[in-house]
Amino acid sequence: MKTIVVAAAVMERDGRFLVTRRQPGVHLAGYWEFPGGKCEPDEAIGACLQRELREELAIEAEIAGEILATSHAYGDRIVELHFVRCVAVGEPHPQLGQEVRWVARADLPALRFPPADDDLIRLLVEQS
Repeated sequence: MKTIVVAAAVMERDGRFLVTRRQPGVHLAGYWEFPGGKCEPDEAIGACLQRELREELAIEAEIAGEILATSHAYGDRIVELHFVRCVAVGEPHPQLGQEVRWVARADLPALRFPPADDDLIRLLVEQS
């Protein structure tokens, strides 16, 4: 089974977290996620995040450190997911037409996230 390395930005501002909705036609379409994406071969996690955030949200971010690394097996792939605390510089502007929200910590469990995000959502809610 193929392993895909993914970096995801956990950005908190005024007690709310930045999340985006996966678009139609992609794996897990309609699910909410922390912004980021697939790392290129030999690309560092921080470099991947900065590239993905520029491409998807036209935003710069200060990388603060990894919160959690986890992996999850989907039917045809294993996703190795690195959640990294970041500070957004400026306001996000969706470049792909995706829905973007700042969501309160207590409201995160009400959104439908991919199963690979379960541990992070639990961790963030417990920190309240």
